[in-house]
Amino acid sequence: MVRRHLTHAVSLLLCFTLIAVSPASARLITVPEGNRNKVQPKIPGASVKRTKQTKSTFDRKYEKIRDLLRRDEKLRGKIASVAQTYEIDPLHIVGALVGEHTYNVDAYDRLQAYYVKAVSYAAGGIDFRYDGENVDEFIQREEFSGCADLTGSFELWSCREAVWNDTFRNRTVDGKRFPNDRFSAVFFQPFYAGQTFGLGQLNPLTALKLTDLVNKVSGYKKLSHQRGDDVYKAIMNPDITLAYVAAALKYSIDVYGDVAGFDISGNPGITATLYNVGSPDVRAETLARTNRKRKARGQRPKLPQENYYGWLVNDKLEELKELF
Repeated sequence: MVRRHLTHAVSLLLCFTLIAVSPASARLITVPEGNRNKVQPKIPGASVKRTKQTKSTFDRKYEKIRDLLRRDEKLRGKIASVAQTYEIDPLHIVGALVGEHTYNVDAYDRLQAYYVKAVSYAAGGIDFRYDGENVDEFIQREEFSGCADLTGSFELWSCREAVWNDTFRNRTVDGKRFPNDRFSAVFFQPFYAGQTFGLGQLNPLTALKLTDLVNKVSGYKKLSHQRGDDVYKAIMNPDITLAYVAAALKYSIDVYGDVAGFDISGNPGITATLYNVGSPDVRAETLARTNRKRKARGQRPKLPQENYYGWLVNDKLEELKELF
């Protein structure tokens, strides 16, 4: 079993090595603007149920976040500024916010409400654990030894997440039964398991993955799984959160160019999709592997495709462009 983890860790390391050495002059296939699917892919039942429970509709939730963006010049200014810092089109950030607040939670009416909410989460005492076991103790288990030599935050936490999926998820290990759920939901969301938080609707594990990039580009201090309070401050405070949202989108654009050979920088629906589903590194490598096989068979490459969430962003793109 340990060999399996080592193999996965080596695979992840290879993925990041490809990013590092990929020539800037490599020719990329540009993913055109707009949707590849004529009709919206199926919306997950959980999102439908959650929206019905709040006696709302997807249309109303979309209009609420759109109107907040239209009304709040300060918020638009923050988005434009962080987009420039991370060298991405602000529409990528807008797309992520629109998707999250349409299919996840309702937007607040004012940006200030997000700051107020952030203060309530920064009261202290946040500890990442499951069934009495702290995550810091959990990742010391031998099963995670294949991740030990990885130093970058994205590589390290992606490796640990892979070990969770391969060895612990929905399995009994050392007499302890673990849930059939995501690593982030089991260990990193002590308030409402499975939910995300703040303006960017980030989950703590995503923030931990991106902390090196955000530290390098924006100068915010690096996050640690041992300081849950700091992690929640980062994902709840709108100013810090927007940097993490931008970092996630920038990373997706870069990894799809370097690993999969696609320029997705002109399609906010694709970046929104990756923001929604996560693991852009693994998905880029999977797409690259698929297209290598297609090329060997003389077939045209398969383009990245939007899901239901990204489809909405592309469908509303002309309206969203008016914001900037």
